[in-house]
Formats: sequence, C-alpha cells, structure tokens
Amino acid sequence: MLTTCDWSVPGAMLRVSLSRAPTKAWMQQLVSANLVKSSTRTLASNPNPQNLPKQPLPKLQATLEKYLQTLTPLLSNEEHAVTTKLVKEFECSATADTLQKYLEQRAKCKLNWLEEWWLNTAYLGFRYPVVVHSSPGQSIPFETFESEDDRLTYTSKLILAALSYKMIIDEKKMPVDKMGKFELDMEQYNKIFGTCRMPKKPIDFLCYNRNSKHIIIMHKNHFFRLNVLHNDKPLSQKQIFDHLKCVITQSSEKTVPIGVLTSDDRDNWTKFYEDLCTGNEKSLTDVQQSLFLVCLDDAMPGVDSDYPNKQTKGGYQLIHGGGSCANSGNRWFDKTVQFIIGCDGILGLTYEHSPSEGQPIAYMVDFLYNFIKKDSGTAIPDNTTNEGPTKLCFEISDATTKNIEKAESNIDQLVANFDLRCFKFEGYGKDFIKQQKLSPDSYIQMAMQYAFYKMNGFPAAHYESAATRKYVGGRTETIRSCSAESLAFAKTMLDKCKSDEEKVAALKAAIDAHKKYAVQALEGHGVDRHLLGLRLAARELGSDLPALFSDVGFTRSTNFLLSTSQVATKCDAVMGYGPTSPEGYGCCYNPREHDINFAVSRFTDCPKTNVEQFENCMTQCLCDMQRVLTKAQKSKL
Repeated sequence: MLTTCDWSVPGAMLRVSLSRAPTKAWMQQLVSANLVKSSTRTLASNPNPQNLPKQPLPKLQATLEKYLQTLTPLLSNEEHAVTTKLVKEFECSATADTLQKYLEQRAKCKLNWLEEWWLNTAYLGFRYPVVVHSSPGQSIPFETFESEDDRLTYTSKLILAALSYKMIIDEKKMPVDKMGKFELDMEQYNKIFGTCRMPKKPIDFLCYNRNSKHIIIMHKNHFFRLNVLHNDKPLSQKQIFDHLKCVITQSSEKTVPIGVLTSDDRDNWTKFYEDLCTGNEKSLTDVQQSLFLVCLDDAMPGVDSDYPNKQTKGGYQLIHGGGSCANSGNRWFDKTVQFIIGCDGILGLTYEHSPSEGQPIAYMVDFLYNFIKKDSGTAIPDNTTNEGPTKLCFEISDATTKNIEKAESNIDQLVANFDLRCFKFEGYGKDFIKQQKLSPDSYIQMAMQYAFYKMNGFPAAHYESAATRKYVGGRTETIRSCSAESLAFAKTMLDKCKSDEEKVAALKAAIDAHKKYAVQALEGHGVDRHLLGLRLAARELGSDLPALFSDVGFTRSTNFLLSTSQVATKCDAVMGYGPTSPEGYGCCYNPREHDINFAVSRFTDCPKTNVEQFENCMTQCLCDMQRVLTKAQKSKL
C-alpha cells in the first residue's frame, strides 16, 4: 500500500462552527508554517511520462499589477488607493524579493512548484468535514425502478461499467485530453480508483491502491467486500447481480452507522478513527483499499413535494445523504468514488476531491452512462473464479458508540444548514451562444455576475476554477470573473436608458475581459496561486506576513460570494457542492447543446442568500441577454 510520507506538525488551525462554511480567505489562517515536503508523485516510476512542461512561476510585478486590476470593481476609490500603496510598498521591499527568489528556487527543484502545497493546503490540511464543504455530488441520469431486482440489475451494469473504465485507464487506452494542441496531464485518472483519504492530525494523507481487486457494497449501513476481478478479468453481469441479491438478503435491517464517522470534522474523525481501529483493522483496511464503494440507499426523508424537483432531491442525496435518519451512515466519505443507487432511481456519485478535479469524474459519468445504455456488460462472460460477498464485522466500543452519536448530531446540523437547488434552464443552450460567436463559459459567467448584481446591488468576488493540466502536476488556478467590464455590463443591462446595441456591446466587452483572464489562468498566470505561494514562502522562512494579505483588498477579493465551476457532461447530469463563503453561493453548471443544468447552494443561516431567488434571477438574466442579442441582430438587418 503506497502512501504519502507522514506530515510534520504545523501551527494551530483556525476552528469555527461546523454550521458555517469557510470563506476562501480561510487560506490566510489555515496555511501552516511547516507544510510537509513529501512527494505527490508516488504512483508512477516516471513522474512525468508525458514529458509535459513545468508550471511557470509568474513574475511578481505582473501578478501584482493584475491583482490591483481585479480589485477595481470590488473597492471604493479610497480603499483602492490604500491597497495600491500597500502593494507598491511590498513590491519594492526586500521581503518581496526574498519571497520571490524562494519560489523561483522551489520551481527549479520541483516538477511543479505548487502541486504539493495546493494539495496540502486546499484539501489535506483543511479540517472542515469533506461533506458539503469539499466533496461534490455528481448525478447520473436517473432511472425508474419497478422492483428491487431492477435496481440490482442496474447496479450490476454500473459496477461493470466502472471496472471497464478502470481497465481502459490501466491499459493506457484512454485518449489523452487536450486543450487545443496541448496535451493535458492524465495523472488524475490514475487516482480515481483505489484511492482513500486517511484521517490524521494535523494533516490527512492519501493512500493509493490501484491494484486492488475488490469493491465495497453498502446497504443499510452494512459493509460487504466483493472481489470483482479475478485473473485481471471482471465478474459477469449475472454473477454480480447474484452477489448483490445475497447482500440484500443479509442486510434487511439497518445496523450501526459506522460510516457516519467519516462525515465529521477531520480532527474529530481522526480521534474517532483511533478509537475505531481497535479490533477493526482488517475491516477498515478492506474498506480503504477497495477500488470504490457502491451505496445502495434507502429513500430520502419526506415526500417528493418536500423538494423543488427530483434533481434537487437527488443532489442532497449525492452530496450528504440526508443525515442520520437517512443515508449519511451508508457512506465512507474518505473514498475517492462512491456510487450511489437510490431505491427510487436517484443515481450518481459523491467523490472526495483531493485526488482529482471534476472534469475527469464527468468524463467517467458519460462513459458509464453510454456503457449502460448500450448494455455493453452483457458481452462479458462468467468468470471461472467466483467468490461470494464477505460481510465485514466491526467491534463497537462504548467510545465509538458515543462518537457515532456526536457525528450524527453534527451531520444533522450540517444537513439542516445546507440549501440546494438544481434546475434546468431550457430557453437555450451553448448552440445559441456559439451562433452569436461568443464563448459559452464566459457568457454564463457574465450571466451570474449580472444576476448577483441585480439581486444585491453590488458585484460579487467571483471564483471560477481553471484547469492547469497542460503542465505536469497541474491542478487549478482561479479565474477572477468579476471585472470592471462585468460590473459595467450589469449596470448597463439594468439601465432603461441604454439601447440594446449598447447592452450587447457591454456584454461582449465583459465576455472578452473574462476570456482574456481565463486564458491567462489556464496558462498558470492568474494571481491567486502566486499570492498563495508568497504567503507559504513567508511562513516557511519565518517571515512576518506582508501587510497586503490583511488588507481589505485581499480579504474582500478572496471572500468568493460566487464559487463556480463548469463541469460538462454530454448526458443530462449536473454536479453540486457547497459554497466557499458563509455569505455566498456555490454554483456548478453543465452547458449542453440546447439547455443548461445548474446546481446552486447556500447556507440557510445566512439571511442574505436565497437559492430560489437566484434561480429565478439567473433565468430572467439569461432570457434578457438572449433578448438584447436577438433584437440587436434584427435591428442590423
């Protein structure tokens, strides 16, 4: 079993109420002084098999100039003047020179100067629960099950589809992802199956088990180990179905929800794990080393009318499971992939975010959907070796019983405070936007800026993730979607005195500004990861944190009231996740040819946010944008 090295002990972490999500400004407090210097490239003998370029380290002056530009729509003139003075003083200081040189030396010595730091800071050192705060839920097009046998038939097909996908990855038959002519780093695909996050204070670690041959099936909180690969060949669909029937027979009543322990705060879970290990090492190892989990879920609480639509109901099920009275104990949230099959046809997965970004998961969803739709599993013959499922046994101590009660209370608080709305905009999709010769992603991002401004009367600091996978070990950079142009666009759209032509011109200017920043972010030349590097360098060198990082410009621009991501699937699906600011929204979207799927979230204890209002406003704004484009086009004719 390959694992990362043990972590050295960093400084104290910020602790806040579990009922609230952290703002992205959490990085100010969460960055620790002595982040471990361990390899994140433990899976391959050749750490750069694609011979990809190294991620560049931006020039300090360029980053600071760009940073000040991004603050323009968010600060008053007086605030901007103060921030500008601080930035200029920092730029000219000996401290800035020392920190930048430290980063330059790091960039020379490592395959990717940021990869390790980002993994540790954004994920493994993050002590909130992974549920809602970190791990997304991804839907797969829902089904209608007439019987339990229908559900188990579908599940057997899904398991075979996932195994087939894994074998394609292992045999290096995956087409290499590209951005234009540039190859993208494919390493994240190698970490989808068999990976497990392990609780540890003060920083978790990952273990990789790519060569595992078994999966874990969960039903009514029971764990079953099933060997699905023998002699590198999978079981047949019928063999898997028969084993699933056996699982259902052996788990007709709910048992102790051990899995709910994984839903808690990471420090709590670390303590719980120490208690749980006594007498349970073998069962825990089986769970951790499995390729993936299959969660056969009970119904969610309440009736369908309690939810805006079935997609929203499913979003809750995929993200958190519904709490202690539902399916939150029928999980092991540390596993990278858990497939969820609800008794009412809700389908999808929840994934632990640290090993992979969303798009490799989305590509897998399209593969699974097509595999099942074509019934490709029927071509797989019976395996000559066919072992039945093994029920995992756990010894439950008094301490673990109390820990479960505490974890149940905490997940129920989190579930009660999480508000989600999944919806489909059916007015048009990316086809219409492309016909206007506009970027669909930039267009949707500007619709969000417009909607937020229309709802609140001020612009939102706005995070969009950009993949930096054209570089070895690349993960993400922030696209700061709020710009002077996006603010001007929102104001112009709301100005009744402006003509349609002026509104279209403002829209195009805002889209162009977003596209320009997006390209820079994809190239590794955004501002946020460089600023993070400077702060981490200061901590490692024992320097005082430069004043610009406690300034209103930094705190406001990193309190992302809109945390957004495009995760595209061809099938009718959407990914959802929690906000990164207690006062903001999380918004994931899937632009398809003729419609756009959205999943918008917030925390209910914030009176400033409202997901139903956000849906209505987004729908209206997208219609407004189409209307002015169409009218301006007709006026030209």
